[in-house]
Amino acid sequence: MRKIAILTLNGYFNYGNRLQNYAMQEVLENSGFYCETIINDRAKSGVSLERRINNLRKSSIKEIYIKTYNRIWKNIRKDTIAKRTEEFKRFTLKYIKETDYAISKSDIPGNLSERYDYFVTGSDQVWNPNNLHGTSFFFLTFAEKHKRIAYAPSFGISEIKPEFTKNYKKWLSGMHKLSVREDDGAKIIKELTGRDAPVLVDPTLLLTKEKWLSIAKQANNKPKGKYLLTYFLGGMPDNYKKQIKNIVKENKLEVINLGDIREKETYRTGPSEFIDYINDCSIFCTDSFHGAVFSILLEKPFIVFERMGSTSMYSRIDTLLNKFKLNSRKAENISWQDNVFETDYSHVPPILEAERKKSLDYLKNALEIED
Repeated sequence: MRKIAILTLNGYFNYGNRLQNYAMQEVLENSGFYCETIINDRAKSGVSLERRINNLRKSSIKEIYIKTYNRIWKNIRKDTIAKRTEEFKRFTLKYIKETDYAISKSDIPGNLSERYDYFVTGSDQVWNPNNLHGTSFFFLTFAEKHKRIAYAPSFGISEIKPEFTKNYKKWLSGMHKLSVREDDGAKIIKELTGRDAPVLVDPTLLLTKEKWLSIAKQANNKPKGKYLLTYFLGGMPDNYKKQIKNIVKENKLEVINLGDIREKETYRTGPSEFIDYINDCSIFCTDSFHGAVFSILLEKPFIVFERMGSTSMYSRIDTLLNKFKLNSRKAENISWQDNVFETDYSHVPPILEAERKKSLDYLKNALEIED
């Protein structure tokens, strides 16, 4: 059996990361490969003090306040974070095949390319400069060119800064097969290399609703009654809170906040519980890309809010909602006087079917799979 390796962001704290990693593995294994994810340690590459200072200078006072506030709470709730991490590791151990070795910028085995027939990089923000820390291994530069395949990776930003363009042009030009997850990413590749990269859906969208529910799990403290679910990665500003509070009050709903570390029991929720929480909620309010993805997959009413301090990351959600003709679910397009629970999904199945075919055809071609 041919072997294939996935390179993505490793970490036991982000729902989207774990679930897209699982989905990519399932799709590749269904294509007839033995598949595993290579653990990579970006921390060894480090983030320079100069970059930390520059990032701080670019942040607004409100953003600095939110980051400081979150850091204080994380220090207070170290035990909660540890238990949440355990849940994510338990999910990974059960569902994702990871290597028993790790690579880093300064430690890549010389024979790594020989161990696999192909390498797939994606689908998370592997090409975001803030995640690279100066390393090129997410561009698979250690492998022979014909083995380098990108499946829907994200830049996480709308443009590459001048100080990175030289390396990005070289690394992108070295890829054998290129694809991206959002429209802005395709523009970046076109500008730097002249190549046309197809915009493919996140691998989580390649698995069916039934497949996702087969690995879902009910959380211990899940409400018995109806509830509104929130998951915000950039904090929840007062105007968002006010809008959500009105929905809750008018519809007599309980509130479950998945991303709030102060809600100890809920914060420990793992990826399998994340799926179940979305599937059973009355409505889902989020600023998360994968929050929107699973709302669509599970056909749930949802509202997408712009993430605080990360307007450039909204490109991913824009591409997703444009593709599935669901721009009406953006908070700025919601008529709060109307029924916010009404979400028309009747037009989505044929779009999803076409996007799945496009993605699988790309992989068949890249991996030289014969029908």
